[in-house]
Amino acid sequence: MTKWAPNSWRNKPVRQVPDYPDKATLADVEARMATYPPLVFAGEARKLKKQLAAVAEGQAFLLQGGDCAESFAEHGADNIRDLFRVFLQMAVVLTFAASQPVVKVGRIAGQFAKPRSSDTETRDDVSLPSYRGDIINGIDFTDASRIPDPARQEMAYRQSAATLNLLRAFAQGGFANLENVHKWTMGFISNSPQGERYQALADRISESMEFMRAIGINADNHPSLRETDFYTSHEALLLGYEEALTRIDSTSGEWYATSGHMIWIGDRTRQPDHAHVEYCRGVKNPLGLKCGPSLEADELLRLIDALNPQNEAGRLTLIARFGAEKAADHLPKLVRAVEKEGRKVVWSCDPMHGNTVSLNGYKTRPFDRILQEVQTFFDVHRAEGTHPGGIHIEMTGNNVTECTGGAWAISAEDLHDRYHTHCDPRLNADQALELAFLVAELLKKDAAAHSDRKAAVG
Repeated sequence: MTKWAPNSWRNKPVRQVPDYPDKATLADVEARMATYPPLVFAGEARKLKKQLAAVAEGQAFLLQGGDCAESFAEHGADNIRDLFRVFLQMAVVLTFAASQPVVKVGRIAGQFAKPRSSDTETRDDVSLPSYRGDIINGIDFTDASRIPDPARQEMAYRQSAATLNLLRAFAQGGFANLENVHKWTMGFISNSPQGERYQALADRISESMEFMRAIGINADNHPSLRETDFYTSHEALLLGYEEALTRIDSTSGEWYATSGHMIWIGDRTRQPDHAHVEYCRGVKNPLGLKCGPSLEADELLRLIDALNPQNEAGRLTLIARFGAEKAADHLPKLVRAVEKEGRKVVWSCDPMHGNTVSLNGYKTRPFDRILQEVQTFFDVHRAEGTHPGGIHIEMTGNNVTECTGGAWAISAEDLHDRYHTHCDPRLNADQALELAFLVAELLKKDAAAHSDRKAAVG
């Protein structure tokens, strides 16, 4: 491999990067941002990598989720709190089922840029540049809004910093205390089928907490009961922004992307000899790689060699996003190739991006297709004897109507009620919790199958 530097990606072909009309202003913004404090720290990224290494070894489970694309307009404490609260609920459900730690990684505090299938959008014979996320341009269909604006990068940085500040307070300041397990339920979930299931689980946890308090174990003398680790992640799409926030860690002398704890490469930008792979291979953060239907096994191995040449557990998460009807055909051959070559990776399932359809003029995702792809993901790994390491979902803590189905049976006719996303449809809090209960059952089944195999070998 050629020598790497934070700007060596500029010598490679690049896709999905906007054409800024004002190059001088862009350069000024990126130069200023290069002097700004890091959003996250190298030690935090290393801690996440260590926890993901446990996932790769089948000793933990990855829960990754959040907004399709964060927006400046919806930034607020309540939205951040509600997403964090759903994360806690889902993690409790999964932890209780698997008797394993759950590594919590949000699509938040940096998920502002979105790849697009077309450079332009046409409405009523008018064509304008596509909306590429608030860090690049505006969602309003006007000439002024759609011009890529470098100043938006600084707004994204400030919003990310504020979000991280609040998330750290929630994670370490007592909100995540297991003694609050009943208080995490939101009003619109409390009367749902998932709310009832969660309350039953919370009752069992509360009984366990009461027993532990009786024998002297409580949140005061065991901080792990009142604190949690919560990490941030986003697609490293806007490489000028990423470069500006790339720093040398003073303790190790290695380069880290300080825009988020984990960054990933999308399915549209994973060409081995292109700019996004070039940038990501040089930073020491945990990386994700989206794996879609067009990815062949030999190219995947080539990408793994580029992104994780030392075969370091926890470094690389492969995020499968095939679609419910394609997963059974595409996933097994990739799993077998990676397993045959002895590559240490986390396998995660993104059941969202391959299951998007249009109904009544809205993009949506049928919940039954999401469940089907998750089921197939677990079935394949059980058949191959490998570990289904995690799920990667687009979700919100709000009571939106963007994905059809679920326990409340949201229909195509309901989509217009609370369709708030700026980009792709998200699971609402009730659907996300319903998915967590399904995954919990699959984890129990997986653990039982693993025990049976051990008993047979023994």
